[in-house]
Amino acid sequence: MLEKIIHLDKELFVFLNGLGSETFDGFWLTITKQFYWAPLFLAIFYLLQKKLGWKNFGIYILFTAVLIFVCDQTANLFKDYFQRLRPCNDEEIKHVIRIIKSSDTFSFFSGHATNSMATTVFTFLILRKHYKHIYLLFLFPLIFAYSRIYLGMHFPGDILTGYAFGAVFGFACYKLYKKFILRTS
Repeated sequence: MLEKIIHLDKELFVFLNGLGSETFDGFWLTITKQFYWAPLFLAIFYLLQKKLGWKNFGIYILFTAVLIFVCDQTANLFKDYFQRLRPCNDEEIKHVIRIIKSSDTFSFFSGHATNSMATTVFTFLILRKHYKHIYLLFLFPLIFAYSRIYLGMHFPGDILTGYAFGAVFGFACYKLYKKFILRTS
């Protein structure tokens, strides 16, 4: 059963990765770097500070830093345990895919997907009562994580697993934030 899932994951990867073209490679290399998302992050920080005030915004930043640390370390633990090769290093498919970026670290599961989904869920849950279209924040993890498939760095299963862990961690972080911070505000 697991072998069939891995095989389907590879097939889906080959299909999605094959949709790319040289014309868009530079765009996706830019998308995959967090630095270029800074204007979005600053806009979100502005909205958060406006609704939470400086003190609770500072606490939000602290919670987010801890959330990213936990997500990152969890993803690294899984990578070290499962040691799944990245698509760019997988002998079975690396000769038929587009490899734009490579890495010699392991693939399962995606830290990018985990961190982006965790922070998005956490932020969304805080801001959902204040802004009608805040659900659009979920475009960030979708686009950000797809870049990892496009570049040849992660299988779709790595991304989906990262999303699941990220959503759970983001929700748990929100519950803690709500219990200890929003309750006392």
